[in-house]
Amino acid sequence: MIDYSVIVPVYNSSESLPELCERVCAALANYKFELILVDDGSADKSWDVLKAEKSKRPEFLKIIRLSRNFGQHNAISCGFNASRGAFAITIDDDLQHPPEEIVKLIDCQRKNDSDLVYGIPEHRKHGMFRIAGSYFVTKSSKYLHGKTEGSSFRLIKREIALQILRHQHKSMIYIDEILSWYTSNVHTVAIAHHARKYGVSGYSSAMLVRLYFDIVFNHSAVPLKLMTRVGFLVSVICILLGVYFIIRKYMFDVPIGFTALIVTILFSASILMMCLGIVGQYLYKLFLLQNRKPSYFIREEH
Repeated sequence: MIDYSVIVPVYNSSESLPELCERVCAALANYKFELILVDDGSADKSWDVLKAEKSKRPEFLKIIRLSRNFGQHNAISCGFNASRGAFAITIDDDLQHPPEEIVKLIDCQRKNDSDLVYGIPEHRKHGMFRIAGSYFVTKSSKYLHGKTEGSSFRLIKREIALQILRHQHKSMIYIDEILSWYTSNVHTVAIAHHARKYGVSGYSSAMLVRLYFDIVFNHSAVPLKLMTRVGFLVSVICILLGVYFIIRKYMFDVPIGFTALIVTILFSASILMMCLGIVGQYLYKLFLLQNRKPSYFIREEH
């Protein structure tokens, strides 16, 4: 019986993969484990490096190559499906989360009998913009959904991880949000965080912004609630403005000005257009869900 399945989504990380495999295997030498590396449509030599590493450690490694780039969370979902361990551990391929810190996740889970353990960096070694973006996503997501601060470095009970595979949002997976729906037995542990040693991050500023909006629209009804409240507030304001201008007209014989009319029309129209945009986003997501697009497609595995 395998105790731990370490799942690594791989994207253009040919330089870091040999060191990653060596350090993960060394960190878990005293445990029964498997290392699953999912190549998420890399454009470099990552797959060739993975095959070389597989030949060195065939008893520990399983490698999977997706047909194209499906995204980090979808690649991890593929790893869950291929895993056999009682616990799944996810870690990035860039070595910013040291593999040696996996033991801290294991110790925390054993101590608290946790369903889910997050490794939270004490001091992040990202760039300033990336740190600010991560902070904004984490804090706003916690405010909107009430979930614990998350991280891509996590340990999950197999029963919880498998719930992601049964989830209906097949092509719109955000693992942390889905996990928060299934358990509140979550703990965190402080870990080290290193500066990126090889290459550059696969997440651009535009991708981070897109990820945030995907989280909001795919896993939250907050925009709809906001639209309802804003719509109600605007309706009240428009009614009060209408009453105000009627009173001015009939009690003080003041002509209704062109400016007041235009401001009222533009204000109301802007709110309507914003609401239509929000509704359009939800219709688009429903369209994707109705199409039942798969979260990934495997091209090759060993």
